[in-house]
Amino acid sequence: MPFRAATATPRRAMTPAAFVRGVVAAYARYGQDPAEALAKGQVLPDLVKSMEGRVTAAQFEALAGHAMRELDDEALGWFSRRLPFGTYGMLCRASITAPNLEVALKRWCRHHRLLTEDVLFELSASEDTATVSIREQRDLGALREFCLVTLLRYVLGFSCWAVDSAIALRAAEFPYPEPEHVSVYPTIFCKTVRFRADHASITFDKHYLSLPLTRSPADLDTMLKGALRLTVLPYRPYRRDRLLVERVRRVLREARGRILGAEDIASELALSTRTMHRRLREEATSLRNLKEEAKLELAKQALMRGRTPIKRIAEIAGFRNEKSFSRAFRSWTGASPREFRSRYR
Repeated sequence: MPFRAATATPRRAMTPAAFVRGVVAAYARYGQDPAEALAKGQVLPDLVKSMEGRVTAAQFEALAGHAMRELDDEALGWFSRRLPFGTYGMLCRASITAPNLEVALKRWCRHHRLLTEDVLFELSASEDTATVSIREQRDLGALREFCLVTLLRYVLGFSCWAVDSAIALRAAEFPYPEPEHVSVYPTIFCKTVRFRADHASITFDKHYLSLPLTRSPADLDTMLKGALRLTVLPYRPYRRDRLLVERVRRVLREARGRILGAEDIASELALSTRTMHRRLREEATSLRNLKEEAKLELAKQALMRGRTPIKRIAEIAGFRNEKSFSRAFRSWTGASPREFRSRYR
């Protein structure tokens, strides 16, 4: 799945054995032998039983893909009815013609109810964030974690692919206690992960919803040939985050005059400093330009809002003194701070 850990590789064993046991449980539900699927994934019996065991993305892709075909159930026994192989491809087709990600996700949530009512997807938005959540309508039993994690990875993987952009999560929440393999969650989701929540959910910047879908039905045909890869790879194949500039602006706005270095901002965005600078160059800007822009916007808002002393506004905007602030402000706007304020009285 296209998630946060850009440094992981397909050869690194990241998928916990607990999810392998989830596949084996699907075979038990249908009274079939998982031996062939385990062989396809080169998974040894001892690993299946291991509490600390891991398999690679390629192993799990081979294992789960074979199981979905052999059992003819893409839900792998999670729900009260089978979802025949190709079901989620149909869901992708119903969403791919949407004009933007918001409409696509609304379609995903609505049409998933046609597949099953055992879980319900919901999309909600606040002033700054959007959240995709899952409401459980029946007891998912021992497969609960495997089901909820995979469903969120499905919708996030499709979303990243559809807009051709990494989607940086702000938070991921799950309704069950912290599992023993909790260390894999920051890799496949984000660094802010909470357990014992009301619902399973992922939260991201609301501006992603307005991104247009860049893929065609022909692109979808190609993607579906290796669709499972988008849900099991623990690294994201999208070098570009089409909202990175906006995310940097948000961090700078929320700083409220605190001086943030490149390392501070990169850490907040879960990126290396080098990667952040490179991606900003790809977007034809720089951290220095964005900092200057943030200072100007902060200063203009403070000047228009009220009678805060200009010396204090200079401090809030991150300047050492009023003189350097006034000089910079005039270079930005062609007016001094006092002249600018007088226009809005």
